[in-house]
Amino acid sequence: MRVGAELDTYGCSESLGRIELANPNRFSAGPKRERGPGVLQVITDSDRRGPQIFSQELGEALKSRGRTIRTVALREGKTSNLLPVRPLGRHPLGPRTQRDLHREIRASRAVIAYGSKTLMACAAAAVGSGVPLVFRSVGEPQYWANTFSRYLRTRWLYNRADIVVALWPGSADVLTNRFGVPPHRIRIIPRGVSAQRFPRLDPESRAAARRRLSIDSSTPTVAYLGALSPEKNIGSAIRAVGRIPEACLLVVGDGGERNGLQTLAGRVAPGRVFFLGPVSDPASILAAADVVVLPSHTEGIPGVLIEAGLMGLPIVATSVGGVGEIVADGVTGILVPPGDESALTTALRTTLRDPGTLGEQARQRCLDRFEISKVAASWDDLLHELGA
Repeated sequence: MRVGAELDTYGCSESLGRIELANPNRFSAGPKRERGPGVLQVITDSDRRGPQIFSQELGEALKSRGRTIRTVALREGKTSNLLPVRPLGRHPLGPRTQRDLHREIRASRAVIAYGSKTLMACAAAAVGSGVPLVFRSVGEPQYWANTFSRYLRTRWLYNRADIVVALWPGSADVLTNRFGVPPHRIRIIPRGVSAQRFPRLDPESRAAARRRLSIDSSTPTVAYLGALSPEKNIGSAIRAVGRIPEACLLVVGDGGERNGLQTLAGRVAPGRVFFLGPVSDPASILAAADVVVLPSHTEGIPGVLIEAGLMGLPIVATSVGGVGEIVADGVTGILVPPGDESALTTALRTTLRDPGTLGEQARQRCLDRFEISKVAASWDDLLHELGA
């Protein structure tokens, strides 16, 4: 059965009926008791990465709808640019972390877990609590279950949650057809971003941003924002910009690939690739760009592409995961096959020649589909169904 045929694109099914909990015996254990008023969000760590940042934005949007939201991290982040979230321990599955997480869950009416480590931790800590567990699946499930043992573990984990939130219809299909999650326990709710935080660009803002970064106003500028990790394939973007001698590339983020990428940049595009490290205000970097690039091997619904679109920037990205939900090829940007550096270079050249039209259409698409207030309304409906 195709999940997308039963669920609408960005909400719940037309006829949900009673929500059937994944593990009713688990939730019926122990005496009946009154639960706390709030919803608990659990993130892996306090680093500023996509799922963690979204948890903060969603939390604020749900608070504006009258909900009580608390967010905790399984452990402290490893960068210097941390979110103001309380870490529970040093190890995601350590005894102290599990003890404190169990207490937090018992004081809540529902739990939202972001990422596979949080699902594993929450599934264990929720035993006997009577609290529904919602897991937000952030990426491509198949990419991270590439061995039989990982597949078995992933399948088991998905079926510990009472509701699994997929970010786009294709992900929902995979959850049912490959991992056995029943369609009635899947909801499709996309990534959301605040349009207020990423306003439409104007010439004055762009000029000011370029002055801060010492970039000439006439230099075609490409920006990458995200982790410096192998699956992001940032080397492709560096090599592509290296073939466009008039262009420069801004690289925002950090990770284990940084030293190797800097060496590559010095060889293929000397003096034209700028590594800016992690930033707390991505809008200040996006304001200096003409085009945003994302050459990943795998993605979910990348928040940075929505942020770029809201600011009126076109996107060149690989056609993986849910990227096509954001980027309409030839309308709001250009999609290329993953690993095709020639196509990536051509797409960047084409987009840099006339970014304005694509950027305006990108803004409208992101406003219509991914503005945080609309996304929060779908989450509010789901929590209401769960009795939270």
